[in-house]
This record gives sequence, C-alpha cells and structure tokens, in this order.
Amino acid sequence: MAVPHLPLTIVDHPAVADRLARLRDKTTPTFIFRRLVEEIGEYLAYEATTHLTLRADRVETPLEETEVKRLAGRPVVAPILRAGLGLLPGFLALIDDAVVAHLGFYRDPHTLAAIPYYANLPDDLEERDVFLLDPMLATGHSGAAAMNVLAGRGARDITFICIIAAPEGVEEVRRAQPTSRIVTAALDRRLNDHGYIVPGLGDAGDRMFGSTSSVPTILRPGEPAPDRE
Repeated sequence: MAVPHLPLTIVDHPAVADRLARLRDKTTPTFIFRRLVEEIGEYLAYEATTHLTLRADRVETPLEETEVKRLAGRPVVAPILRAGLGLLPGFLALIDDAVVAHLGFYRDPHTLAAIPYYANLPDDLEERDVFLLDPMLATGHSGAAAMNVLAGRGARDITFICIIAAPEGVEEVRRAQPTSRIVTAALDRRLNDHGYIVPGLGDAGDRMFGSTSSVPTILRPGEPAPDRE
C-alpha cells in the first residue's frame, strides 16, 4: 500500500501484521523477537525487490531447452549496524547472491545525531540497486546519513527497508534523498521526547541481541577491552 505524498510503501499482509503484533509485545523473549525480525524481513524484501530488472536466458530442463528469466544484476544490501543485521537473513533468503555491504552508525544519546564509525561498501554503486536495512526509522538521522554515504559512492536507486517508521524519519530521509523509496510494515504516530517511536517496539537492537546499550565502544589496536564490572 503506497502512502500518498510520501515515498512510502506499507506492507499490510496479514502475516506481517501478526508478526508485528508479537514484536511490539514487551513480553516477547529475545530469541523469538530475533526470529520474528528475520521472518518479517523476508516479507519486506519481497515487496522492496519487485522492481528489479530481469534478463532473458536459456536452460536445459530434464525434457528440453527453454527460455527463463534471471536477475539482470546483483543488488547490494547494506544493513546499518547493529540492528540492521536482523533483517539481513530474510533479505538473503529471497535474493541469495546479493552483495552484502555494512554501514556503522550509532545515535548520540544526547543530541540524537548519527555518528558514523564503520563503512565497507563497493567502490561504485551507480549501476546497482541498493537496499538499506534498519528495523526502526525514527529520527531518520542514521538513515539519511547512510543514504548520503551510498549516494557518495554513486548510488541512484536506494530503497530503505524498515519494520516501523515515524513520520519525522520519513521526512528526514525524503529531504536527504528525494528519489529514495521506503518499504515498511507500519507508520507509527510520532517520536517521543527521547527520539523513540510511539507506540513502537522499544530498542530493536537491544531486544534482538539481549544487550543494554546501542552505543559502541571503539577499541584501538593494543587497547584492552573495557572493564564491565
């Protein structure tokens, strides 16, 4: 379902709605939450990839030679670390030979700004279909920053895949990359004063991995791990 005046498609399949309900439930345990993210990721990837170009080919079946269709190129899928990794298995279940890139951003807890700390991408994305993965599109700062990095490598066809979006995040991404698309399972009401989506589902990364902080610790060569006591 496309939303008028927004570069947004909401996947309203009953199976997606049911999984989203379980993701929102605060009593859902970590291992179930992680599995649901992977499953819903496949539904979202299905909708997000319907525009991929096909090329004609021929194969030998056990009975005869026949014409078939194959993907014309290998798309690039880029999860935003760390929560975006949860959507990656579902995407690869659908497009198994996609090139996997990685982008690392975290949200400053005070300013809510997107802080970059890692990027591993193909050098030239101009001729590629690129899919950006992150379960939550909240302020849109990380999504917009990631899209700008991708555009800096030449990407012209970018689709942002998320489970839940806030109107503020959608507008931020639209401002950063007006031609991009967003595919999501829900458009929630708003952000609260802490930049969380309401009603949302909490911190997707924490709930997916059982951790308590999304702010990474950057270790330099030879530096010991921090004392967690």
